[in-house]
This record gives sequence, structure tokens and C-alpha cells, in this order.
Amino acid sequence: MEPVTPQIPTLIEVLKGRPAARTPLWLMRQAGRYLPEYRALREKSGGFMEMCLTPELAAEITLQPVRRFPLDAAILFSDILMVPHGLGQPVRFEEGRGPVLDALDRGGDLKRLDSTGFSQRVAPVMAAIRLVRERLPKGTALLGFAGAPWTVASYRIEGGSSRDFEKAKAWAYGDSAGFVRLIEILVNATTDYLLAQIEAGVDAVQIFDSWAGALAAAELQRWGLEPTAEIVRRVKQRYPDVPVIVFPKGAGVSYADYASRCDCNALSLDQSLPPAWAARELQPKKVLQGNLDPLLVVQGGAAMKAAAENILKTFGAGRFVFNLGHGILQTTPPDHVAELCEIVHGWRGTA
Repeated sequence: MEPVTPQIPTLIEVLKGRPAARTPLWLMRQAGRYLPEYRALREKSGGFMEMCLTPELAAEITLQPVRRFPLDAAILFSDILMVPHGLGQPVRFEEGRGPVLDALDRGGDLKRLDSTGFSQRVAPVMAAIRLVRERLPKGTALLGFAGAPWTVASYRIEGGSSRDFEKAKAWAYGDSAGFVRLIEILVNATTDYLLAQIEAGVDAVQIFDSWAGALAAAELQRWGLEPTAEIVRRVKQRYPDVPVIVFPKGAGVSYADYASRCDCNALSLDQSLPPAWAARELQPKKVLQGNLDPLLVVQGGAAMKAAAENILKTFGAGRFVFNLGHGILQTTPPDHVAELCEIVHGWRGTA
């Protein structure tokens, strides 16, 4: 294998399958509500979408955690619903409820989704990336991201979060041709969105399929894996050297299909996946990322240390990025994040 190049961030080297002196670390949702500096900024700023679409604010929030902690990457402060926003579907965030969209009707006309104005609507996101790129500490990677088509489609159809995804599944099962058209629109828009982020300056991108676990095995293949793999294929066709991470949360043993059939560089693991199984079945094929339970970082102390060290023992000798099994929780004490950074970066083991 090629040696690590000092000019390239450690995270990017590992995502490309190269050896590193230590395990790189970043945390999903590391920029956000658990940080007092974020809460202070939020009080003086507009709503969540306004913050995402104000480049100076989005850049500042992106940089807050890497100023406080020795993380190996900054991930852009934004949201997976930027693609619906870019397609002209109104998105807002309500306190205590989360994202709210003007739901798409199964019988509605998909032509009202405006792809022609997409670049202009997401331009503030690209401006934020350029600002972060200018200010990011040397050696720290910058990550962009997007939602996977199934997850984004479910938000668009349900009008927000859902427990059973009844409307989205009813559309997919009852009008498969119409659902295919919606997925195709999202594949095209998501590809364009990720390519624009790369061109604005991110070092790697992650595709979040947060609701992959809501699909049965056959539907996960059709609505989860295949559209995501097509996005990865198109991104790699344009930028073959830019690493792509895929996170099919809740996919269970279907992670093995992603490892075999998706050309991503890395798979991000949720906390339900047994590390030993993942190390045996997935790590020979892909760089792995994960998968500490976010509640353990809320707890901190001996429980967090023991679980983190078990993950490091299991994955550390291979190609591995330390992360959580999902996003960091609002109740997480920042001191526990600092403690986790010490554990991971201090780990040597057999790596």
C-alpha cells in the first residue's frame, strides 16, 4: 500500500484505503445543539433553514467543533432536505416537531418540482463550503453530504418524519411507475448536489440513508441500494479520487450487499451492527466507519471507554474511521466528546 502523504488529511488517506499512524475520528452531527457556542449563535440567528442558507453562519457552525476538539474532519452544517428545497418544495423546521414539508401527493404532478432553479437555490450551501475551505485548519478534512433517495423521498411524501412510512410505502407499492420517476428525479438532483459540493471544495462526501431500515429486503435493494449505487457511480465517473461514504442505517445483513454492489469507498455502520461480523464480512471489501452508540457519549466515563476500546480492538488493525452509530445527541456533555477524542487518538493497539 502507498504510504501516507503528509499534505493529505489522515481521514482522506484512510478513506482511500491507505495506512495511517492513528485512527481518524469525526462525529455525525458534531456541529449542533450539544455545543453552547452553537446555542448562543442560534438564539441570535433565524430559524434552522435560515442558518443553513446563510453562508457566514453555516461556515461558523461547521468550524465550531473543530476549534474545540481535535477532530479529523469538519462536516458541513446543513441538512439532507436541501435537495427538496433545491427542487422548490418548501421546507421548514418547527420546534418540537422537526422538519415539515408541503407533502407530495401520490396522484400529484411531479412536473411541479423545479429542477431548473436547483443550482440557484442551493448556491448558499456552496458559498458556505468555500468559506470553510478558506478557514479550515491544515490537515483537517472537509466533508459534504446528501440524503439518499429513499430517505429524502419519504420525507417528501410524508411531509416530515414518520414512524411507519405508510404514505411513502403506499406510493411505492401502489404506483411503482410514479415512484420510479420520483426516485429518478432525486438521483439526478442528488448527484448534481454532491458534484457541486466537490467543486466548491469538500474532500469527501457521505450519503445518508437514515430510513433504510424501514424497508423490507427486496425493497431495500430497489429503493435503497440501487439508487444510492447509481449516485456513487456518477460521482465517481466525474471525480474518481474523491472518497464517498454510504450510511444505510438499519440495513442489517444487507450491508453485505452494499459492500459487494456499491462502489463507495466506505460504509458507515449503525450501532446495531455487531462489530465482529462487520469486521469479518465487510472490512475486507470496504473501509468501515462507526459505530459507537451515541448514548454512550452522553454517559461518558468507563462505559464509553470500554465500548470505544472494543470497537478499536475489532476494527483498528484494518481500514477504519471512528464515528458514532448515528448523530451525536443534544444532551451530550462536550467534555465527553473531548474524552472520546483522547481515547481514540491515544489508541495504538495493533494498528
